[in-house]
Amino acid sequence: MRATVMFGAGDVRIENVPDARLIEPTDALLVVTHAAICGSDLWPYKGMPPSEEGRRMGHEFIGLVEAVGAEVRKIKVGDLVAAPFAWSDGTCIYCQEGLQTSCLHGGFWGGTELDGGQGEAVRVPQADGTLFKLPVGRDDALMPSLLTLTDVMATGHHAALSARVGPGKSVAVVGGGAVGLCGVIAAKRLGAGQIILLDRHADRIALAKEFGATDIVSERGEEAVARVRELTKGLGVQSVLECVGYAESMLTALSIARPGGAVGRVGVPQAEVMPAINSFFGNITIAGGPAPARAYIEPLLPDVLEGRIQPGRVFDWTGSLEGVPDGYRAMNERKAIKALVKF
Repeated sequence: MRATVMFGAGDVRIENVPDARLIEPTDALLVVTHAAICGSDLWPYKGMPPSEEGRRMGHEFIGLVEAVGAEVRKIKVGDLVAAPFAWSDGTCIYCQEGLQTSCLHGGFWGGTELDGGQGEAVRVPQADGTLFKLPVGRDDALMPSLLTLTDVMATGHHAALSARVGPGKSVAVVGGGAVGLCGVIAAKRLGAGQIILLDRHADRIALAKEFGATDIVSERGEEAVARVRELTKGLGVQSVLECVGYAESMLTALSIARPGGAVGRVGVPQAEVMPAINSFFGNITIAGGPAPARAYIEPLLPDVLEGRIQPGRVFDWTGSLEGVPDGYRAMNERKAIKALVKF
């Protein structure tokens, strides 16, 4: 079968790889119909050392179930299903607590051992706990928005919950990529009164305003902090969604949170330690991490199906599997917010 393999920074190829197949009795075999390129895929695209073996890519995908193992009970052949970016058994203590990204028997797609979503087919471990059956057909117009539930919309929602967004609260979203834009949607959905987006790209700003952003801050560093405080009567915001992962963006997030506020960090950190800033005396809560997307699909699904939110609008590049390297380049060069791959 054909699949996306990264061999080093900037080196993405579509290669022939071994066919996906059932191995464990809890597996399902999924034929991919839709996939995406994630902003987090750009981190190795920018800095991965050269590799002869390569790394299978993709963790956001929807597909049709072609076969199931003998112990799979909930998922049936022919089901159209969404696959969250982490697979999980659905039964361990962390899954029961709604934290599937910490599943004792779970893991993440791609790498050197597992299939990635940017390929023709995927072996899905722990199929019953991982996959979510969708109540639509494969060509439904809502498919882009449904695809966001596997990662970016779920991650924006996780950031908002971690930052304790609620009715009437002031919110800042640091970063206007796909996750940040979905964070704007999430903040609006949870009733935020003021939503400030920190970004400087015109296409992202325009979409954020349509999603519900009330203010835009295009400055960076200390100037951005000053501008946010100006917009909040000198107080700072009650909730900050950090959706980038750089040390500078986290420093900004901590600096614009008001005393008693909360920061939801979901940008994959590019540094091993948090920026040096004293959040202790401000009683600032810092939470977040990899979003348990599997826990969020069900509560977010009705809003997608009924058109109350349209996160699929973050996709502004569409191509085939063979065009995936072009999608990486477009996102890396900021010519696209997010790439959709149709099979």
